[in-house]
Amino acid sequence: MGVFGQKGQKKANRRMSTKHDSERGNYDQYGNIRQWWDNATIVKFEEKAKCIEDQYSNYILDQISMKINGRSTKGENIADNGGLKQAYRAYKKYERFHTMPQQLPGIWCGIMNDKEAIRKLRTSEHSPGPIRVKGPLSNSIDFATAYDCPAASPMNPVRKCRVW
Repeated sequence: MGVFGQKGQKKANRRMSTKHDSERGNYDQYGNIRQWWDNATIVKFEEKAKCIEDQYSNYILDQISMKINGRSTKGENIADNGGLKQAYRAYKKYERFHTMPQQLPGIWCGIMNDKEAIRKLRTSEHSPGPIRVKGPLSNSIDFATAYDCPAASPMNPVRKCRVW
C-alpha cells in the first residue's frame, strides 16, 4: 500500500479533511469561505472533533515524556485520520482490479533530538511522527482486523474517534 499510504493519504488529507476543519472555516466548491453546514451538522462535527482532540491530548511522546497538545494539532489530526481512511479505500478499490505481489508495507521513518522534539511539540500544528501513525491506525477498524489487535488494546481501543 506504499503509494496509496503516502501519496494517497497526503492528497486526501489536503483535499478533503482540512476543507471542513472548524479552525479554518468551511469552503464551498469554488474555494470561497462560506458557511454551508446547518447547525446540526456543525454540532455533530464539533462532537467528533472533540473526540480527536481528547484522544490526542492523552498521547505522550515517549522520547521526551511530554503530552501532545490535542487542541493545537486537532485540524491536522482530523486530516490524518480522514486521509488514512480515504487512502485505504482507494487501495482496496485498486486491489479488486489489479493483482499485486505481496510486498512489505511502506515505511515512514524519522528521528529528532530531544530539543527538536520539544520545539515541535510546542509549536507545530502536526502531532509528532509516532503519534501521526498511532492515532489514525488506532481509530481504524480495518487496521485492527488486519493485524488481529485484541479488543480494548492500545491499537484497538473500545472508543474510536471518527470524523469522516
